[in-house]
Amino acid sequence: MADHHRDHDHDLSSPLLQSPRSDHSPVIISIEADGNDTVSDPATQDQLNNHDTRYHNNPGNPYWFIGSDGLSVPGPNTANPFLNDTPHVVGVYEFVKIVVCFPIVLIRLVLFGFCLLVGYLATKLALEGWKDKQNPMPVWRSRLIYHWIRRKGKPAPRQIAPIVVSNHISYIEPIFFFYELFPTIVASESHDSIPFVGTIIRAMQVIYVDRFSQSSRKNAVSEIKRKASCDRFPRVLLFPEGTTTNGKFLISFQLGAFIPAYPIQPVIVRYPHVHFDQSWGDVSLGKLMFRMFTQFHNFMEVEYLPVVFPSDNQKENALRFAERTSHAMASALNAVQTSHAYGDLMLLMKASELKEENASSYMVEMARVGSVSPYTEMPYTGILEAVNFLEKFLSMNPDPSGCVKLLDFLSVLRLKTCPLSDEIFGFIDVDKNGSITFKQFLYASAHVMKLPLFWQACELAFAECDPDGNGFISENQLEVTIRPAIPDLNKYEIDSLFRLFDSDGDGRVSRDDFICCLRKNPLLIAIFSPTLLHTDLSEARNRMPGDVI
Repeated sequence: MADHHRDHDHDLSSPLLQSPRSDHSPVIISIEADGNDTVSDPATQDQLNNHDTRYHNNPGNPYWFIGSDGLSVPGPNTANPFLNDTPHVVGVYEFVKIVVCFPIVLIRLVLFGFCLLVGYLATKLALEGWKDKQNPMPVWRSRLIYHWIRRKGKPAPRQIAPIVVSNHISYIEPIFFFYELFPTIVASESHDSIPFVGTIIRAMQVIYVDRFSQSSRKNAVSEIKRKASCDRFPRVLLFPEGTTTNGKFLISFQLGAFIPAYPIQPVIVRYPHVHFDQSWGDVSLGKLMFRMFTQFHNFMEVEYLPVVFPSDNQKENALRFAERTSHAMASALNAVQTSHAYGDLMLLMKASELKEENASSYMVEMARVGSVSPYTEMPYTGILEAVNFLEKFLSMNPDPSGCVKLLDFLSVLRLKTCPLSDEIFGFIDVDKNGSITFKQFLYASAHVMKLPLFWQACELAFAECDPDGNGFISENQLEVTIRPAIPDLNKYEIDSLFRLFDSDGDGRVSRDDFICCLRKNPLLIAIFSPTLLHTDLSEARNRMPGDVI
């Protein structure tokens, strides 16, 4: 019931389900803001010491010196799981239907509000005087909240399947499940202050989570396990996709429901239609509700599937458990499984906000850009990084097909045409067609940042630019350091590049400015390669301060 917003923060911020395909390796874009990022594997250090050998084996690769063996980018996927098939009123039939049904819109709106009011009053009474939020709500309080609705199949007893997962298509499912199961859900803390809704979700003994807080996500996992293990709590409901789709696709699953390793009952929701698609895709909530209220009838089907049990094989992890559950749901829905995720919706919305002609082309199947560890939460800061990379890419003036040419690329990175900049662009242009896509740009940036010695190289590059060790870099010092890579820079070009590093505009580049710039523009680490070739990067850990990013 708490899920009245497109961001759907009630879903657990766990890692995203990786695609079952094995022909592409995931790229990690998890960027931590604290801790020491060092290389402790002796084999990795030995390999990275052989700079000259790697260069000969990787000609034209400007990132070989920090451990890159080349870039691989999955092919494009034209599927759009968030596309509503009927975003506009089209055809005489639909116009006539709206005119005929318009007089009953107010009646339906009143009935809809009445349902919310009943839920609100019941939960308000149930919550009166209840202070103990850590223990299950007393039975007499729970019975004040009633429900009735048709369905296919039956919910399994809570003792058998303490966790329920469902696909997510519209704003209707949370309301349905509120009256049907009265479950415990995972919701954003911000939902607590929403009128009516906040009261209802408190009565559902909500598990609050901050999507962008690692500690909050870990606490949510613990709470899911604790409440699922106690029969006195309601069953736990999660929408593992993390957002709504159009029902034709089942996107990657987050793992919060699967880490506790309890039996799970999948539920699938369908909205059969001919003229009007009820999915909450690329349409506003107000428009969706108006269209629903002006239909003769809105069809909805809910089917409870057989319980999926965790494998007796102790080696099965949450990822595999999620894959089996996802496959069962996709088969029952006759839906296509993709590696899209919540991050793709953010990219789609950002591209739409910036008025891009083909906004859906900027989705990249973010599950493939996620964490490969089933017990490490999906780095939502990585999603924000991806959105920032999209803004940078769009500033490169892509053509209508979403491709960027060399000169526009170099202009944004403040580089000039030279052999090194050609190598950087060629490294991203894996198809060798003279232009790059956002997907290639994002994968290349993520690839560079996850290389074993990237952060060490950033630290040592700053040290090389600051030979006096005073903690700041002047424009002249930056020029001296990068001239071996780009010899014929003129004064204007040096000044432009310096201002890119000098984010606060104080005329000097601090360590924080320097690291921040390379974090936003990781591809620029290549311009320091000639200087760093004379440095043993594997020993960087001995020279770096403790607060390295």
